[in-house]
Amino acid sequence: MQYQTTIAKDVTYTGNGLHSGRKVTITLKPAPVDTGIVFIRVDLDGLPRIAAISDNVTSTIRATTIAENDVKVFTIEHLLSALHAARIDNSFIEINAEEPPVGDGSALIFFDLIHKTGIKEQSAYRKEIIIDKVYRIDDDKRFVMVLPYDGFRVSFTSINPHRLIGTQYVDFTIDTLTYQQEIAPARTIAYEKEVAELEKMGLGLGGTLENVIVYNDEGWLNKLRYEDELVRHKVLDVIGDLRLAGIIRGHVIAVQSGHALNARLAKKITAAFK
Repeated sequence: MQYQTTIAKDVTYTGNGLHSGRKVTITLKPAPVDTGIVFIRVDLDGLPRIAAISDNVTSTIRATTIAENDVKVFTIEHLLSALHAARIDNSFIEINAEEPPVGDGSALIFFDLIHKTGIKEQSAYRKEIIIDKVYRIDDDKRFVMVLPYDGFRVSFTSINPHRLIGTQYVDFTIDTLTYQQEIAPARTIAYEKEVAELEKMGLGLGGTLENVIVYNDEGWLNKLRYEDELVRHKVLDVIGDLRLAGIIRGHVIAVQSGHALNARLAKKITAAFK
């Protein structure tokens, strides 16, 4: 049995939201046992709280959104990914806008902040989600599933017709060092022709070449950190989305999955373990 953990002390970070473009400050704070991950909108009257659980997912268009009582936060997947990989059970996340800062488009800033401030072991045992059978969500040629495994592992296949990307596959057993070196630095990627459409939808307003990898029909507009950075970021996202079900022990296998399928799998796991 493992004990629950929380943030050792407050840690604050300020930046701009990826989709909103708004300046925002978040503070990760310690929380008591059995709290889970809870966002607190400190910019609103009454300081409303939104639990980061699968039942609160309201949208998965280009990002994962959660809401309670008509109060929402969105693009939470990168932060949740870092919390999941660091195996943080409990934390209050104070936020003064609807969307966390994007940082450099990866989860590295959040993962580093967590380890810089420290992780505190608590007095209660962890309620780990130990996968006991296969849970799978399909959508045509795409799927995401999780099956029993003694540890936390993610295998992901991405298929993109663009000549720069093609088919990419990775398989990682997730531990602190592997996540920090191989997954957390992988950034959000966008096709240049999609950027204008995103802006018309009110999305991507905070995106720059400093926080998004952009490609067009000629090549990459900025330098990649990995040749397969796209699929590594997909791994980052699925780790974050599945944190909405809890801290998982199992093997995640995905082909072409995105936020929508990830969230459906999180809901399926949640329902099974209630």
